[in-house]
Amino acid sequence: MIVNDYSAELVVAGTFAAHGWNVYFPHRDKGFDFIITKDIEGRGELIRPVQVKGKYPTEGKTDKKAYGYVGKITKLHPEMVLAMPFYNGDLMLPDFIAYLPHSMIRKCSRGYSCQPALFRNGQPVKRPKYEKFFDDGGLAILENANWKDTI
Repeated sequence: MIVNDYSAELVVAGTFAAHGWNVYFPHRDKGFDFIITKDIEGRGELIRPVQVKGKYPTEGKTDKKAYGYVGKITKLHPEMVLAMPFYNGDLMLPDFIAYLPHSMIRKCSRGYSCQPALFRNGQPVKRPKYEKFFDDGGLAILENANWKDTI
């Protein structure tokens, strides 16, 4: 199977949909990969733009203390979600997915950096500091009113 960011986008979108979010894809990809919305009782409709950056380890990748996305991000928004599916052996489904708020994205010399994992013994590993942003826990935090400021 050929793996690319479009397949990662669909996996992440499917995960959002399975957790009750509505997913809207743009007609033209000029920024965010898709938009999610969810009606939260007592608070109203949450709207969050999503940028997906899949991580696929290549053969020969060495251990790293920080592993994630470093590079250009076409659009930023205070309420955005930077979703990072981390793949390893099974390229059909990621080992885990991180859902990160704008507050965790840092400017760097290559554009932006957000590295919630590390790379050890040939596979991605969740960094303890970022544990709450992964999988079901990360999806639950997305429903918080102060999502954008979560650290």
